[in-house]
Amino acid sequence: MEYRGMKKWRAFASMPEQYIGLQEVINKQLEVPKPLLTEEQMEHINFTLIEALHTNKQVYLTYYKQGQCITETGLIQFVDSLRNLFVFIDEVFELKNKMRLSELIDVRFA
Repeated sequence: MEYRGMKKWRAFASMPEQYIGLQEVINKQLEVPKPLLTEEQMEHINFTLIEALHTNKQVYLTYYKQGQCITETGLIQFVDSLRNLFVFIDEVFELKNKMRLSELIDVRFA
């Protein structure tokens, strides 16, 4: 007898192409439609972004990307409403991330 390792637990993923196809089907099922924001929600997001920028407070940013709602923690560094973008530094890797304001769903203070 020969030890097969993790191969025996991946019966449906024996071929790499099949595994990729199954993963795509699973990801498609997990997708959610982009939520629509009201005027009040957009104003609340704008006020919170501006306050976080001036007070240098940490915020929870929830944004929509490729069918998923993602929440990250970070500091707002720059907001440009004319170009519809803002820059934030994430807490984990301390990297600058540039993002569109239209992708934001919610902003809350940490």
